[in-house]
Amino acid sequence: MRIGAHVDPTDPLAEATARAADAVQFFLSDPQGWKAPQPRTDADLLRDAAVDVYVHAPYVINVATSNNRIRIPSRKLLLAHAQAATAIGAKGLVVHGGHINAGDDPATGFDNWRKALTFAAEAGGFGLPVLIENTAGGEHACARRLDALARLWDAIGDHQVGFCLDTCHAHAGGEELLGLVDRVKAITGRIDLIHANNSKDRFGSGRDRHDNLRGGTIDAELVVAVIQAAGAPVIVETPGGTDGQSGDIAFLRGRLGPKTPSR
Repeated sequence: MRIGAHVDPTDPLAEATARAADAVQFFLSDPQGWKAPQPRTDADLLRDAAVDVYVHAPYVINVATSNNRIRIPSRKLLLAHAQAATAIGAKGLVVHGGHINAGDDPATGFDNWRKALTFAAEAGGFGLPVLIENTAGGEHACARRLDALARLWDAIGDHQVGFCLDTCHAHAGGEELLGLVDRVKAITGRIDLIHANNSKDRFGSGRDRHDNLRGGTIDAELVVAVIQAAGAPVIVETPGGTDGQSGDIAFLRGRLGPKTPSR
């Protein structure tokens, strides 16, 4: 079981060492901005590291929307981040499922996802797995509730995409964690990465506020059960910096087993 954390991008390998982490996840550019990622001077080190690397795409990306001023730049930025993530040897690029506008036909959002993946394939491909992540809020989200996720996978399941399951997002989005892995796999056939986060807010709140694993409103043992059922690598995106995340990693190792050998 590979367990790691979302860290500052300045020196991800040092952050991994500080947390005794098997894996790191980080942004390659401003998560709230539209600038394409720049080549990293530590690309060789990241590619050769024993630590597994994941990249999170910017939050602004929304390939589902009918607003072309957002949709077209989103699919271009998604491809740019995938190519930059491939260049540093990342195992996956995590991207939120996006949403449509109020009043739009939901089918439009799912079809726009298909078009984005077709655009990337015609441009030479992503180069690594793109892992679509479930989201916590929004009545018009493409990957908040499982009924929407099923429609999304009907549209894009024949493309080479994976799935990232966030426990805080599921809880806040109104999906029970008990038995969730089986329900997700019945739709996607896979879970490639777990974002193991507790939630500061109640079930179904729609609010995306992470808490440390032994805090928040989710029973920490439910988060452990999700990880055990999924059998996928784990990233904690929890508060408290090095100390907070180290505590969460240590808690999971105590429940799931010792640090695993490097790749």
